[in-house]
Amino acid sequence: MFILGLTGSLGMGKSVTARFFAEQGVPVHDADAVVHRLYEGQAAAAIEAVFPGTTAGGKVDREKLAARVLGDGAALKRLEAIVHPLVQEAELRLLAEAEARGEKVAVLDIPLLFETGGEKRVDAVVVVSAPPEVQRSRVLERPGMTVEKLEAILAKQMPDEEKRRRADFVVDTSRGFEAARADVRAILDAVATMPRRRR
Repeated sequence: MFILGLTGSLGMGKSVTARFFAEQGVPVHDADAVVHRLYEGQAAAAIEAVFPGTTAGGKVDREKLAARVLGDGAALKRLEAIVHPLVQEAELRLLAEAEARGEKVAVLDIPLLFETGGEKRVDAVVVVSAPPEVQRSRVLERPGMTVEKLEAILAKQMPDEEKRRRADFVVDTSRGFEAARADVRAILDAVATMPRRRR
């Protein structure tokens, strides 16, 4: 089975692109969605133990947790030590199930793919991108988003230009949905004949 890594900075249209892969019948592991589920239950007690006061009713209060870890590298590492192994378990489960069903391609949707060395676990990387001004206007339309928050998030992410340089495929979402959908179909055609390169 060919494993595609899907990544892209905040506001680039990665979620929409992931949906286009799913529309083509490709199983997609969404790391962010898994984290959301973990925060709703499985990881809450462990997070509360390390960051007291960041959960309520057995669920993580994302605002409170963000306030504790944003801009604090050591705190972020402690949080990742709790969450990452659980996300990896879910990823391995999805891949094993897809392999057992005889799927030809699976997608791992991982926001910090390059930042965490995730490109070693995939056969090719798709970077979702858009011009900086498009990204900025999309992100600042989100509820609760501020310029400061955006700057803090982008500071943790590899620059888009570097991601594009390292990508096997780039989907530019500023050209509209239909163009992005066509890109996804073209990528699936291309990987059908590409060699695997996982290490």
